[in-house]
This record gives sequence, structure tokens and C-alpha cells, in this order.
Amino acid sequence: MRKTQVGKLKPRFSFILNSHSDVRVSRCPMCEKLTHARKFAFLIHVDAWGPMVQGKTAKFCSACELIVVHQDELEAELVHSFEKLDPKLIGNSYLVIGTVETKTWKRGVKGEPGTLDEVLQQTADFDRVLTLQVDPGGWRPAASKPFRSD
Repeated sequence: MRKTQVGKLKPRFSFILNSHSDVRVSRCPMCEKLTHARKFAFLIHVDAWGPMVQGKTAKFCSACELIVVHQDELEAELVHSFEKLDPKLIGNSYLVIGTVETKTWKRGVKGEPGTLDEVLQQTADFDRVLTLQVDPGGWRPAASKPFRSD
């Protein structure tokens, strides 16, 4: 079943929100190639606020078109933003919806924000949202299964 598409551009990129603060992704979890840092503009829906565009550097695997965002870093940037905008909203639930074209985000940073409809015209939802599975390693009996975290 396909979810409702928010952005008007064709869905693009696979996405992982890494909730493990002690795990950093230097290799792609899908192909094991090195990831590199790349700046993205994300469309994020924050409860009681609505949609906002947030620029963020994330790990990116160009071979798999996979973006990995570290949740603790994203939340720190959201806190920083809402300290100025509306401190009551700090800690509210949020959903990263997709990526916004860089030129649209840069216009907003320069003080020329577009309408929501204009932003959605330049937004691509994520093609797939994945979960990072972490095996902490270490000793365990040979018969036991690896630890899995969701």
C-alpha cells in the first residue's frame, strides 16, 4: 500500500533516522561503501507547528541514494530553531517527510520564504524509510542469535 504523497516531485532517496546516539554511520548499511557528508534541506512536520524546512548535513551513500540522519543531531538543531520561534514546542513529535530543492531552501534562508504550496512543488518524499539494525557485537554463546534493535 502506497502512502499519500506530500511533495509534488517524484519520490527520491531512501532514508534512515538513526536513533542510536552511540552509533555513527561511516559506511552504508546497505552496500558497505563509505558514506560522505552532504547538506540537505528536509521538510519536517512538527506537531502544533506544521511544516518547516530545516537544512542539515547528513551522511549520504551516492551508490544507494541513502540518507542517514542522526536523530540526536537533528533534535538538537530543532531545539535551537524553536528556542527562537516558540520554546513551548521543544520536545514535540515530528516527522521528516522528504527533501526540498536546495534553491527553494536558500531563498527562504535569504528572507524570501515561499508559500507552502510553492515549497511542496519543490519537495520529494522519501522513496523508502528504513530502520537501522545494530548488532553491538561482543561475546555470546555460539547458538544464540545476534542482538537486534528496532
